[in-house]
Amino acid sequence: METREAPPAHLLVKIESFSLFEKCQIEKYETKEFAAGEYKWYYDNVGKDSGYVSVYLAMVDTCSQPVEVNAVFSIFLFNHISGKYLSSLGRTRRFLGTKSKWGFSKFISKESLTNPSNGYVVGDKSCVFGAEVFVAKKEAITQSVSSRNVDIPYKRDWIIPNFSKLGKFWVSEVFGAGGEKWTISLYPKGIVVGTHVDICVWYYGCERVEACFTVRIKDQIFDHEYEKSCKYCLFTTSSNVGGLYNFIEIATMNDPKKGFIVNDSCLLQLEISSLRDVAE
Repeated sequence: METREAPPAHLLVKIESFSLFEKCQIEKYETKEFAAGEYKWYYDNVGKDSGYVSVYLAMVDTCSQPVEVNAVFSIFLFNHISGKYLSSLGRTRRFLGTKSKWGFSKFISKESLTNPSNGYVVGDKSCVFGAEVFVAKKEAITQSVSSRNVDIPYKRDWIIPNFSKLGKFWVSEVFGAGGEKWTISLYPKGIVVGTHVDICVWYYGCERVEACFTVRIKDQIFDHEYEKSCKYCLFTTSSNVGGLYNFIEIATMNDPKKGFIVNDSCLLQLEISSLRDVAE
């Protein structure tokens, strides 16, 4: 689980009088359909386990759609006190006719959810849930396994504002490169608090791929760049992160004379220079 300020991109629903679920023995709440990635979805909350709230994302009418859809999804819960959203980490699952629903059987305990001091259910006993769904386009399937060896190169820049106010980490939106889905995250005080900034590249595909990538933080005063590269990093569904740990010293990053932080913002760039399939 993580927290962020930005609301979910695809669904935000306010459930009024949440306490009535327990009193009226209502076990399930189901939202209206919403669209994401050219498909229809719905989202429900279930309370079959007496101690937890369960949440699921389901693809609508999979029986009439002879497709398999790979999607990266996250579930959100708004905190009225902090003004931020509690979010599950992006989970990649395959939705099809025989398995059209995925989610979390124990998303949050009812005790944590309903405790007013936690900020999830407040005032008139209402709470706000949400969802994001990013669909990975299905590639053509042939009899032989294609050996992808793509010289992209792919570059993307981000402006990270309010750097001094970042929590434990900043994470980008999901983006596409080389036919796959990715995110990049920056840890301003290190994954484990230490002396260096850490940066990680996350892969959300279903294949084994090998990538060469470079991360740069730009010097906004002298127009220079600080960079580190990772060559032939293996990404799989079970090991989907490539890290540039000890990327740059925190003291250097925050030194106003170095130019990496200007107007409390930094400029981050990712370049993926090559990507290829790797056989198991």
